[in-house]
Amino acid sequence: MNRYSRNLALPQIGREGQEALLEARVLVIGAGGIGAAALYYLAAAGIGHIGIVDSDRVELSNLQRQILYNTAAVGKIKATRAAEALRLLNPDSDVGAYAVRFSENNAAELCSGYDIVLDGSDNFPTRFLANATCYAEGITLVSAAVTGWQGQVATFKAHETEKYPCYRCFCPAPPGEDALPSCSEGGIMGAAAGVIGSLAAAEIIKEIAVPQQSLAGYMLRYDALQGYVKKVRLVPDPACSTCADKKVRKAAVVSGA
Repeated sequence: MNRYSRNLALPQIGREGQEALLEARVLVIGAGGIGAAALYYLAAAGIGHIGIVDSDRVELSNLQRQILYNTAAVGKIKATRAAEALRLLNPDSDVGAYAVRFSENNAAELCSGYDIVLDGSDNFPTRFLANATCYAEGITLVSAAVTGWQGQVATFKAHETEKYPCYRCFCPAPPGEDALPSCSEGGIMGAAAGVIGSLAAAEIIKEIAVPQQSLAGYMLRYDALQGYVKKVRLVPDPACSTCADKKVRKAAVVSGA
């Protein structure tokens, strides 16, 4: 009661919502700038089961934004060190570390049994794979990305109803190689990554405890340099390579066609 007293005091969460958080299962893909911040707040909020997928090792340049690690962690596996930090923060959370790369060979198995997946990865193949897997498995996907001073967060639940888009509806193909510079080339504002990770954690907590306030169908865009947050409407793509065919078949069944 004491640990979660501030959650319990929120009328939108209360005891019922807190119990739902303690029973929830969340998988986080990527324990970098976004994932580290999100993981910290998810564990603090009392998410009962947390999975962490990341095969990378901590590098010195990561410490500018990846708040779960310290200098002593340099060279260590991120998933393992992140799990250790979360267990120290909140023993109530059952934390699993998967020191593997999220791939077509293991995506379905890794996501199996989880209620929500947070994709905090830094590349489009992983984002597309996370989207396709979550859509096929009927799992809610929260997608978050950051570059430079800007970032975005969106919730995708196209598996629930055809009125919602999936990630591929929003981004049908990756941008050109020169469109988005890498983190090392273009830089990244550490605090901006923290804001995006925190926003992603907030959306996950809402999906579990306050589902009627879902962000599904919209995207939050944040610009730290200009100092604004913008909510943008997302619409389904009738030609989407991931969800369009199933939506057409579903509509045919409903209409009796």
